[in-house]
Amino acid sequence: MNIDKYHRFAIIVFGAMTLVGCVSIPEKSQPGYETTPPVAMTPPPISSGAIYQAGYDLVLFEDMRARRVGDVIQVMLAERTDAAKSSKTEIDKDSANSMINPTLFGKARLFAGNGLDLDIGSEHEFEGEGKSNQSNKLSGSIAVTVAGVLPNGNLLVQGEKWIQINQGSEFIRLKGIVRPVDVSADNTVLSTQIADAKISYGANGALNEANVTGWLVRFFMSPLWPF
Repeated sequence: MNIDKYHRFAIIVFGAMTLVGCVSIPEKSQPGYETTPPVAMTPPPISSGAIYQAGYDLVLFEDMRARRVGDVIQVMLAERTDAAKSSKTEIDKDSANSMINPTLFGKARLFAGNGLDLDIGSEHEFEGEGKSNQSNKLSGSIAVTVAGVLPNGNLLVQGEKWIQINQGSEFIRLKGIVRPVDVSADNTVLSTQIADAKISYGANGALNEANVTGWLVRFFMSPLWPF
C-alpha cells in the first residue's frame, strides 16, 4: 500500500469519526411508557322536543379524580432509599507435625550422614473487610395517563417526561398500579403508594456521554479480565 492509499484511509477514518460525533441520540418513547389516549366515545343522537337531553347534562358536583382510560393523574415523586452493609472475616490456622528419626535393631539409622527426623509447620491467615453505603433520592412530579382499569378497579398508569437542557436531555419514566382510594381529591398520588412501580431517571447527550466510561476501561474492570 503506497502513501496515497494511507492518506485516503486516514481521511475516511477521520470523516467517519466526525460523523459519529455529530450524530445525536433521537428522543424516542420507550415501549410501555407511551401516552394512552382516552377511548373515543360516540356522541348520543340529538333529539328535539325536550329541554334536557342525554349526554349534554352539566354536572356541578363531580369527582375529577382519574378513573377511566386516558385520564391524567399527577404522581408526586418522593423516593428515598438508604442502604448500608458491613462485613469482616478473619481466619487463622496453625498446624505442626514432627517425625522422629526411626530406629532399626535398636540403632538410629542415618541417611548420607543425616538423621531422618522431620519437623513440619504451617501457618495460614486470612483477613477481609468490606463496607458498602448507598443513598438515593428522587423528588419532583410527573403526569401520567391511565392505560387500563383492572377488574378490581385498580388503575394501570404509565407515562414519561422529557426535559431538554443545553447539550442534553433528561427523562423520567414511570409505570405501575394505583388504587383509586390512594388518589387524593386534587388528583395526585404519591409514588410510594404505587404498586409494582418501575421508575427510571436518566439522560442522554454530550454531558451524559462524558460521564460514561469507555468500553476498553469497562473490559479491564469486568470479571472477564483475569488479572
